Amino acid sequence: MKKNYVLDTNILLHDPRAMHRFEDNDVIIPIFVIEEVDQFKREGSERGRNAREVARLLDQLRDQGGSLSKGVALKGGGSLRVAVPAKFPQLQSAIDKTAMDAAILQTAFDVREQGGGRPTIFVTMDTNLRIRADALGMPSETYENMRVEAEHLDTGKIEIDVDKSQIDEFFQKGELGVKQELGANMSVMLKDGTNPSHTALGRFDATKGKIVALRVPREGVIGVRPRNKEQSFALDLLLDESIRLVTLVGKAGTGKTLLALAAGLRRTVEEGTYSRMLVSRPVMPLGRDLGFLPGDVDDKLNPWMQPIFDNLEFLFSTGSRKGPRAYAELLESGQIQVEPLTYIRGRSLPQQYMIVDEAQNLTPHEVKTIITRSGDGTKIVFTGDPDQIDNPYVDAASNGLTIAADKFRGNKLAGHIVLAKGERSELAEVASNLM
Repeated sequence: MKKNYVLDTNILLHDPRAMHRFEDNDVIIPIFVIEEVDQFKREGSERGRNAREVARLLDQLRDQGGSLSKGVALKGGGSLRVAVPAKFPQLQSAIDKTAMDAAILQTAFDVREQGGGRPTIFVTMDTNLRIRADALGMPSETYENMRVEAEHLDTGKIEIDVDKSQIDEFFQKGELGVKQELGANMSVMLKDGTNPSHTALGRFDATKGKIVALRVPREGVIGVRPRNKEQSFALDLLLDESIRLVTLVGKAGTGKTLLALAAGLRRTVEEGTYSRMLVSRPVMPLGRDLGFLPGDVDDKLNPWMQPIFDNLEFLFSTGSRKGPRAYAELLESGQIQVEPLTYIRGRSLPQQYMIVDEAQNLTPHEVKTIITRSGDGTKIVFTGDPDQIDNPYVDAASNGLTIAADKFRGNKLAGHIVLAKGERSELAEVASNLM
């Protein structure tokens, strides 16, 4: 049976093509949603671009199918209609009866009354609005397209019980064939079934069809040695040139950024595999815009990029490096470049080791934009913690980091690992678990 899906504004701002993702059901967009979308069309942000895309898509449907007020056909077999009430609705339970949220929700009730018994579902990413809708008897859902719940996110690693002889063979030959089906670049811990402490770490090479030994130097990378198996897995993915996309997910203090920077320095500065290491992170102002900070662009960006500089200082102060400020020479020469993501659209980035920190604050579309900027020979590393999101338009299940990790699962060009154990300090680990 066909259903009516009434969309909230945030659905279209999150995914302009959401109107095409409801199969053969009918999609209704309240006129108030169109008015709200129009308020964002002048923004230079991703939200502004999505607002303009919504207007273009609706105009195309209008040109191809006729009147939006009567309904136009969608390719999936359903239809799309813009609902215009005879008068401004006023939800009786609303404190502010003229609020847009109340008007949009009231439109969903009107659609249900006029639907002749057809099921009507209100779709919104606003948790409070879903609660209000449910309390008033309106079935409501979040937007499920491109959502990966944390408990369903692949960890990127697996344990396999094998015989002692197989582990001995693995240490001798550096590889081992297994009958079990594994995804490309899956990190593996081989465990002796009779002696759990007898283990070996490897990664599944889809080209060979075998588990191969990790390529992590015994002395570590830029003075950084892995402290647990997940960090060993991560370093192996980060150092392998054949893997072009790496996603590192983990809570604060698990070493995501530090490992990515160490591997990037090794491959760029010491080995010359890449022409430059580009480090970036989204600028989430939380009400404080860059324009309020004094100085030039570099001065404005310093507070946002300071965590990157802190990690670089640490790397250059360990392992008998040149000194805590030695990386300044690499910054001046251009081998290391630290910049925001604001101006990446339209660029092409060949032969670069690119690290995107705090990627959980990016939308799936923004992550797609970044990945499609990569040129020949470029490697991209996304790091982040889905539980620490500052962007109000994404959550732990809909952010670009988790979506990218899920979409590229099993692809031979990509690797993924979830780092679980904090290594920053004992206090940081306890705080991360308790608070």
